[in-house]
Amino acid sequence: MKITDLLKREGILLNSPAKDRDSAIDALIELHSKVGNLNDAAKFKEAILAREEKGSTAIGMGIAVPHGKSAAVKTAGLTAITIPAGIDYKSLDGNPSNLFFMIAAPDTAADTHLEVLSKLMTLLMDQSFSKKLVEAKTADEFLKIIDDKEAEKDKEASAKAAAAAPASKPSVKKLVGVTACPTGIAHTFMAAEALELKAKELGINIKVEKDGSAGAKDVLTAKEIEEADAVIVACDKNIDMGRFNGKPVVITSTKEAIHNPEGLIKKATDGNVSIYHHSGKITAASDDSNESVGRQAYKHLMNGVSHMLPFVIGGGILIAIAFLLDDFSIDPSNFGSNTPVAAWFKSIGGTAFGFMLPILAGFIAQSIADRPGLAVGFVGGALASTGATFVSPGGDVPSAFLGALVAGFAAGYLVRFMEKICEKLPQALEGIKPVLIYPLCGIFIIGLVMCAINPIVGALNAWITALLEGMGTGSMIVLGILLGAMMATDMGGPLNKAAYAFGLASLANQNETGHMIMAAIMVGGMVPPIAIALATIFFKNKFTPAERKSGPVNFIMGLCFITEGAIPFAAADPIRVIPSLMVGSGIAGALSMAFKCTLRAPHGGIFVFPVVGNVAMYLVALLIGSVAGCFMLGLLKKNVED
Repeated sequence: MKITDLLKREGILLNSPAKDRDSAIDALIELHSKVGNLNDAAKFKEAILAREEKGSTAIGMGIAVPHGKSAAVKTAGLTAITIPAGIDYKSLDGNPSNLFFMIAAPDTAADTHLEVLSKLMTLLMDQSFSKKLVEAKTADEFLKIIDDKEAEKDKEASAKAAAAAPASKPSVKKLVGVTACPTGIAHTFMAAEALELKAKELGINIKVEKDGSAGAKDVLTAKEIEEADAVIVACDKNIDMGRFNGKPVVITSTKEAIHNPEGLIKKATDGNVSIYHHSGKITAASDDSNESVGRQAYKHLMNGVSHMLPFVIGGGILIAIAFLLDDFSIDPSNFGSNTPVAAWFKSIGGTAFGFMLPILAGFIAQSIADRPGLAVGFVGGALASTGATFVSPGGDVPSAFLGALVAGFAAGYLVRFMEKICEKLPQALEGIKPVLIYPLCGIFIIGLVMCAINPIVGALNAWITALLEGMGTGSMIVLGILLGAMMATDMGGPLNKAAYAFGLASLANQNETGHMIMAAIMVGGMVPPIAIALATIFFKNKFTPAERKSGPVNFIMGLCFITEGAIPFAAADPIRVIPSLMVGSGIAGALSMAFKCTLRAPHGGIFVFPVVGNVAMYLVALLIGSVAGCFMLGLLKKNVED
């Protein structure tokens, strides 16, 4: 089966008028309907959008491959459109996308058509091939370009097989690799092709196993693994890592393999790769044996924070609504629960908010020790919330966010330690480890640990809270500048996350100072995209045509508190853009503190403005910070020639 058996002339639209991601998706789905591939276009669109929510299918180099498996698909097929000017599709490399293929697969067992689709993915790695497709004048020419390239690749494969020697020269490095992504259609094969092409260019032998939707292809044999000098594992999902025990292994993602194959290959062949030691328990590509301690801690913390956020956001907004609806004059000391409606909102919101620390600790522990760590971490977080001590088991000194962090890491490594000890137990007891030994011993020990540290961490937490509450206006403004600037420094990176985590910790204390800190952090994160959008309008000569076209979209992203909208612009000119955005965000954070604006929810952007304290001045802070960032961009950025 050839690629053009799935891609028909009627399924191609050249020079599409689509202006954004949604209109491009609609155009591709309409072509599928026209060809007759779908039973229900609306349901298939739901599958496509669900996949996009997991991560953009724009793989870089101007290419996007949205795809979906659904019962709404009648016949597997491809459609394609070109948009020569390009649109913002949230690509991995931040560049506009101008070549789009949409894969429609029926919701049945994987079939041979996926092998054909993998061929397309490998062909698209050739940028000259992609350029020819974008420049094609007719659908027939588009199909011919694909046919010719596919024939060329088949010929190369045949020649390679015919010329294969029985044994490789000893001087040539041998590598093996595995690529895998959650859907197993696009990124799996793109990553494999990138590694294979770069290895060929560098004169290195490599065989890459593709763990795709249709099953594993080019499966590595025990002999091939044994003879390999090193292994590259570029996977975004769990795979069997036990077979690589004792081998030098580079563990990375498919994204890194697609965009930096040379770096990965050189790292694998320089002789300094750590030896992988399989525990016999974990079979995940995310094994952290080759990661630094800091990277491991960051990964575990972010796992806890990401699972905690829905509880904090939902609960925080409901609590804020309770204060919005309540009557302060009835009983100022009971504000938030004076009226039945307010009390109802506060009760539900408080219940959700109460899960914040157990969820944080539980999922930190789960990241460290997998499922056995979850219950132990959850209980540790709950004990941090209640403040249990040996003197007062019912709760006396809550250690709050800091205590939950300690509980999560302590629980995770405690369970891993127990797993190590239990390896020597008889095989007959294997079944009771996860259901009896780990939870019973783990919960008991974490209880002892938390009762011991709660007084210490609780006192530290109380000292920090008192320090923040005792800050004068000037100190709070300086703190606002610092937190706002951190939100714009790496936009989603470690510094941004550190500022945000500090805001969450402050929010957990449920006091006005914590609410002011959270407000300054959110406004600092809203400024960068808005400043970019303003600059693309008022300083057009500082941006490329593609940047000017995509700039206004950042108004929406900024108002929704999606700081990452500014990343493509910062990546293109970091030396000038990042300082400009830091200035704007720092000013916004400072003004928010000066105006004593408060926020009880950690996210939501403009949608939570109704529950912002002193919202009018909060808008002023956002506007002034955005304008300041805009003018800094106009001042620092160089003119761009069209």
